[in-house]
Amino acid sequence: MAGMPSLEEAVEFAENPEPRCPCVLLLDTSGSMQGEPIKALNEGLKTFRDTLIKDPLASRRVEVAVISFNNDIRVVQDFVTVDQFEPPTLAAMGMTHMGSAIHKALDLLQTRKAQYRTNGVAYYRPWVFLITDGAPQGEDDSIVAQATQRLADDEQSKRVAFFAVGVENADMDSLSKIAVRAPVKLIGLNFVEMFVWLSASMQRVSQSQVDDQVALPPPGWGQV
Repeated sequence: MAGMPSLEEAVEFAENPEPRCPCVLLLDTSGSMQGEPIKALNEGLKTFRDTLIKDPLASRRVEVAVISFNNDIRVVQDFVTVDQFEPPTLAAMGMTHMGSAIHKALDLLQTRKAQYRTNGVAYYRPWVFLITDGAPQGEDDSIVAQATQRLADDEQSKRVAFFAVGVENADMDSLSKIAVRAPVKLIGLNFVEMFVWLSASMQRVSQSQVDDQVALPPPGWGQV
């Protein structure tokens, strides 16, 4: 029945009533990420978990979900607090269905926010962190256009903060058309540094009040 918390949710939120800070990692696992890039990305995910878990408050407030995308959009990890997060090992193959992946991330957030509301749990503005080495590929242009419009609406109404990171040969022009914020170009394969920055940013957010504006540390791992 809509509007009723499931027993599992009720227990989860009773055990940890902290406000939540949801972050979706939207990770490109298309064929061009094979080799060093995917290896560095997997290392970065471990660093993200290891850094955040050291902060007792952030580890109970920050919730991570991981979506990988190529031709196939997969929720590799649904939302869990960082203390429950086991970083996946991702493999690379296929095309870059970025528009569908963005829709999936926003759908996942909508579902999670409804669960927070049903259970009376406060939450911070959710983050979606897209990491790609390409541009949308292999899907209908209309899907990308709809995803772009939906992102713009969600940013405008403060339903999401969307960050795009371009790796190596990413099409930064395409990314700047999709994202409201200027995309950041990763320097080399600095995934570990990037995830350290992301965890520091999530810590700052998780230690603020729910509607505060938070000044983020400068991203030394990339260039705008």
